Amino acid sequence: MDFDYAHYALTEGRNGKDQVAAAVSLPSTEAYRKQHSDSRLQKQTSSSCQVASTDHSAYLHQQPRSVKPRRYIPQTSERTLDAPDIVDDFYLNLLDWGSANVLAIALGHTVYLWDASIGLNNSGVQLRDSASNRQLRTLKGGHQSTVGSMAWNNHILTTGGMVGLIVNNDVRIRSHVVETYRGHTQEVCGLQWSGSRQQLASGGNDNVVHIWDRSVASSNSTTQWLHRLEEHTSAVKTLSWRPFQANLLATGGGGGDRTIKFWNTHTGACLNSVDTGSQVCSLLWRKNERELLSSHGFTQNQLTLWKYPSMVKMAEFTGHTSRVLYMAQSPDGCTVASAAGDETLRFWNVFGVPETAKKPAPKAVHEPFVSCEPYSLKKL
Repeated sequence: MDFDYAHYALTEGRNGKDQVAAAVSLPSTEAYRKQHSDSRLQKQTSSSCQVASTDHSAYLHQQPRSVKPRRYIPQTSERTLDAPDIVDDFYLNLLDWGSANVLAIALGHTVYLWDASIGLNNSGVQLRDSASNRQLRTLKGGHQSTVGSMAWNNHILTTGGMVGLIVNNDVRIRSHVVETYRGHTQEVCGLQWSGSRQQLASGGNDNVVHIWDRSVASSNSTTQWLHRLEEHTSAVKTLSWRPFQANLLATGGGGGDRTIKFWNTHTGACLNSVDTGSQVCSLLWRKNERELLSSHGFTQNQLTLWKYPSMVKMAEFTGHTSRVLYMAQSPDGCTVASAAGDETLRFWNVFGVPETAKKPAPKAVHEPFVSCEPYSLKKL
């Protein structure tokens, strides 16, 4: 019952003055009903929306959106092996893991591996077949001093020397020197080819990064660089191209720089620079995700996993007691091997099982130095 309207009806005929006053101050019966009917409808509509909204919220609360489970990242190494006599030298590259699951490490004057190429401190480069434990050939004439860095590009082996010279060697032919690059004024510390195999990145002790384009390389003259990047303030040893994005390069600076920088190699622009707080010794991208792993020197001697492009730290891995100079990634992209001046080689399950794998991959058994016979490198 509408009590306001009942009161109006009962008091309507009391006296004329009241009737006149009521007629002036109150709406007619039909108008009053219409007004309050609209008001009740509005309240009911508002109430219905509120209930619907509340019910919908409850439904969403009961049916949350699918959230990708967070990956468990073990922060201790799976295995630790002794690596006696490993050279604690920031400017060398003594560890690699090839596409055929071949891990190679140089310890003193001995190399343990399954199939590899080896740069020597007498300017030569040896190609060896570990299956037969025999030397295939020696590349000479390209360098006049120690070869400290190398990178494969199909049948081309690129080598970097102490005096800044970079040489492309075609291992199929007798006259193996097919292109040379000059731009660094000091030792070439790092080399890496892009995923497209058209661009070569080089880092040097002169704090410079060069980008070279093979399409314009020539055997008749020293090739001019595509970009000369001079933003680092210390030696640049580590360079890493992002998989599936051929023009994105990450570089790391030495103890006086401590930064990881990201470059667009089409334009030469620096996209970002992150101060890590310590010497950047090595960089590895995760193959199928936006993650970057870096290894460092003093003070923590740690490995750090970053989320790209935010560069938020996802995890840190400690265990080495000296700077972690070398890292290499297994062919399946799951395991990372790290070697440090503390004479240990550690294996880390950093990146987990590839999401594209249809079946769980069998757990790898890492016994790199048990089943192979080492061979000594001798000056030729």
